[in-house]
Amino acid sequence: MIELGPGPSFFEHLTRDRPDLLPATSTVPLGEATIKAPHGTTIVALSYADGIVMAGDRRATMGNVIASRRIEKVFETDHYSVLGIAGTAGIAIDIAKLFRVELEHYEKIEGTRLSLDGKANRLASMIRSNLQMAMQGMSVVPLFAGFDTFAGSGRIFSFDITGGLYEEVEHHCIGSGSPYARGALKKLWEPGLGATAAVKIAVEALYDAADDDSATGGPDPVRGLWPVVYTVDATGAHRVEEPILSDMAREIIAERTASGKEA
Repeated sequence: MIELGPGPSFFEHLTRDRPDLLPATSTVPLGEATIKAPHGTTIVALSYADGIVMAGDRRATMGNVIASRRIEKVFETDHYSVLGIAGTAGIAIDIAKLFRVELEHYEKIEGTRLSLDGKANRLASMIRSNLQMAMQGMSVVPLFAGFDTFAGSGRIFSFDITGGLYEEVEHHCIGSGSPYARGALKKLWEPGLGATAAVKIAVEALYDAADDDSATGGPDPVRGLWPVVYTVDATGAHRVEEPILSDMAREIIAERTASGKEA
């Protein structure tokens, strides 16, 4: 018998040989949809002149309870892409980790990086594999973005729980706070933004979401908690440092406070 060597997809390898290691292996018994698990929200992404920005708040909720104030929902998946997660936190984080391994495995086997479209399609397949869990209330909805080295620009991709894949233009957001964040993005985004301006808009959109959505955590100067923010451009993915985010958040708070006093 001829044994085939490892393929470029680590996810397919697990699906074939070790499905027990996949995040979607366990299922919730029918009739037990009331099981509570921490959920993460909100994620925003927007394009700017040289690439994209993605940001996520730090709160996870379980019903009306704050399950965590320090969860991270935006991950660097490889040198030119980032992934933001909303939905059932445990499954979402596992899928994010598996997706990062999937991209590393492909690069080692093929000797080259997967295209940005290829990455988005691989992620769609992984989300589709979680459909059974999603139908039982344990859904995961990611937001994926990166710098397309072939096109020379940043691109944003959204998904639905069935693995449907959609490319977004200009900006997009997911999670329970997305309606409020989207309103901020529509007002503040404009073509040709610089990286600093784009990061501030992302932080301000999350601030607006937190103002109206109890599941979204705003900047917390008392605990020193700020959103997780990444920029991705031709030089790669870079996490924005907390002192920069602290200054931006405090500036936004001061502007809103002054505006409220004037009113």
